[in-house]
Formats: sequence, structure tokens, C-alpha cells
Amino acid sequence: MLPTTACPVVLRRRGCLEILVFRHPLAGVQLVKGSLEPGECSAVAAVRELAEEAGVQGVASGALGVWDAGFAGQVWAFHQCRAAALPDTWRHQCADDGGHEFSFFWHPLASPPSAEWHPLFQGALAFVRQQLEGREVDGCGALPERY
Repeated sequence: MLPTTACPVVLRRRGCLEILVFRHPLAGVQLVKGSLEPGECSAVAAVRELAEEAGVQGVASGALGVWDAGFAGQVWAFHQCRAAALPDTWRHQCADDGGHEFSFFWHPLASPPSAEWHPLFQGALAFVRQQLEGREVDGCGALPERY
């Protein structure tokens, strides 16, 4: 499967392992993601999308796999990304997607998504969890096999 979409995965450990997510004003809680540009590799697209949607400068540090989203022919490539220390919450005005302001926060990776999560991103979160299970995560230790 060739990816059409890149998804940067930014993690931090604050007691538990957390993943960066945001609240879209019209479409619920989501992960950062976006389409690959012609000729662009998915790792480069993940870093670009992180900057565009979250205002965060990051570096791709490892591929986490490819997922068929089952929606509009989208195939997502997930890349773990490192970034400088980030605040607990912040807002970012996105230049694309109609110029919406996104509210960023951290979701405990082991916690189930609430009903506020967009259904497509609930599946994406499950995929990320599965890919990280038992792996060393940027020096944070291995994710337990069961949550």
C-alpha cells in the first residue's frame, strides 16, 4: 500500500505515556495528519504537517507503519516525531483547512478515546497503540503489552 496521508506521532511521558492530539472546532478530537504532496516521502510530509497544523518544529525519528483508513482511499503512514518540550495545551491558527484554530493537548495513550473523538481518529489511535505495544519509545521505556 502506498501512503496518501502522513501522520506525525508526538509522544511524551508525564507519569504515563501521552500522545499529542487536538480539538478541531467542527470535527472533534483528532491526530495531526495531512496529504502527501507530489513526490514527497511520508516522513517529510509528517514533519511538514506537524509544523503547519500544530506550529511545532519536529524531526521524524521512526516509522510506525501504514494503515488503510477505510475512508476515501486514504492510506496513512505514521511517523514518530520528536520535538522540543511542548506545553500542556496551546492553540494554533492553521493556515490551511479554512484557517481554523486548533486546541492542542495531550491524551494518555492507554486511555480510551471519548465520544468527542472523530470516529476515523479512534481507529487511527487504536493503530498507533498496536504499533507501539512492547516497543521502546524514544527512551520512555517499552509500552506494556496490555493497557
